[in-house]
Amino acid sequence: MKQPPNILFIMADDHAAAAISAYKGFLSSVIRTPNIDLLAKEGMLFKNCFVTNSICTPSRASILTGKYSHKNGCRTLNDVFDNTQLTFPKLLQKAGYYTAIIGKWHLKSEPTGFDYYNVLPGQGRYFDPHLIEKGIPWQRGRKESKQYKGYVTDIITDIALEHLKNRPQNKPFCFLVHYKAPHDMWEYDKKHAHLYEDIEIPEPENLFDDYQNRGEAIKRATQKIDMEETLFLHKTQGHQFDNVRAKLSKLPPREQKRRAYQIFIKAYLRCVASIDENVGRLLDYLDEANLAENTIVVYTSDQGVFLGEHGLFDKRFMYEESIRMPLLVRFPKEIEPGSINNDIVLNIDFAETFLDYAGLPIPSEMQGQSLRPLFQGKKPKNWRNSMYYRYWMHRAHFNVAAHYGIRTNRYKLIFYYGLPLDANGAIPEPTPPEWELFDLENDPNEMRNVYHDPAYANIVKQLKTELLHLKVKFDDKDDKYPELIKIRNQIW
Repeated sequence: MKQPPNILFIMADDHAAAAISAYKGFLSSVIRTPNIDLLAKEGMLFKNCFVTNSICTPSRASILTGKYSHKNGCRTLNDVFDNTQLTFPKLLQKAGYYTAIIGKWHLKSEPTGFDYYNVLPGQGRYFDPHLIEKGIPWQRGRKESKQYKGYVTDIITDIALEHLKNRPQNKPFCFLVHYKAPHDMWEYDKKHAHLYEDIEIPEPENLFDDYQNRGEAIKRATQKIDMEETLFLHKTQGHQFDNVRAKLSKLPPREQKRRAYQIFIKAYLRCVASIDENVGRLLDYLDEANLAENTIVVYTSDQGVFLGEHGLFDKRFMYEESIRMPLLVRFPKEIEPGSINNDIVLNIDFAETFLDYAGLPIPSEMQGQSLRPLFQGKKPKNWRNSMYYRYWMHRAHFNVAAHYGIRTNRYKLIFYYGLPLDANGAIPEPTPPEWELFDLENDPNEMRNVYHDPAYANIVKQLKTELLHLKVKFDDKDDKYPELIKIRNQIW
């Protein structure tokens, strides 16, 4: 019997597409990610892969279950993943795959559906991290975890390679290798400490966005590239924070932001350099073990992240940089080398894709679509032309308001409803509701809200109709939130 393909799913944390040279973004003149780029050269690069809720825990839960946050129970960072529910690793394991996850888990409950796991408790540490290995009592995870000496990106790869080499040889495998980097605090390893030291990293063209012609939500948010917020998050990296702050405080505000951006982006890109090296180690092993031909290799991130665009870092907002996930896939048996895909794909599609390749039926409760036809260059007639997004964690971090919205191939409509509802960890202080509409064809950087422009009145009506359709389709109708329905009806 023909063996189904192996799966190597590599996921970073907060790795923006712009920080992968194959995407040819504003950083591509200086950054080099040759090993990740190899997946684009030998496989397919997706330009429009999006997260459905741009924070770590919810995205990871959606990837495992193929379901939106409101269906899998992880709407916020404070939610505990229900590990009894159906996931693609469980189904693959039952079908005879050897399954493993190494690295960042971030779902609080014990990993299930894995023959082996060794995961970071919570966010984990960049240096000398503790990991919890299968067999250690989960409820006492931090106390019973094992400490490893070294840099976390290298350690995760070391463990993954060890268990790839020692896996059962008579089974197909599904390995999830989840890196912590380049999540803040952006702590880089010593060998990359001087990378980019003598150059100025290009700035995004809207680093100095003044938020004119935009809603109030982005103006209230505090995730701004500036002396206090950005450098504070990075101060554990050995910078003399007070000394740096004192020096920058003498500069004009615009130059302060420029210097803060350079410190932030260089630290971030140094973390990325380590990831790329370790991706190369994994790919080299597949070649050496003659596994590359029958292994689906995926590289992605749990969401996008701002790298100074709109003067921001972090994610959460429904703007492009936050919701766009890098996605590069290599599978020599079906994917034409150097392929580029522009269709809308989502993190809820991954589970269905892996089940499809394993020859397994896709459970009806899953809400995505298998990407296999797209890998083969065959777009199904019923492929989505729009996607639904929702961020629940109202004001909990960086003062970002709760919102949902729709993105089509050309337009994006965002409704900031500004209520905590019953979301775990949300702040119970509402913000005024408002709408934003962006014409991505004429305004790809999302600098002008055209919601109130009469020329777009019909577009607004069409998008609201489609938005309601998607909310019904994905069973996120808000019927149990009369306060939200009331607000929505008042400004709809």
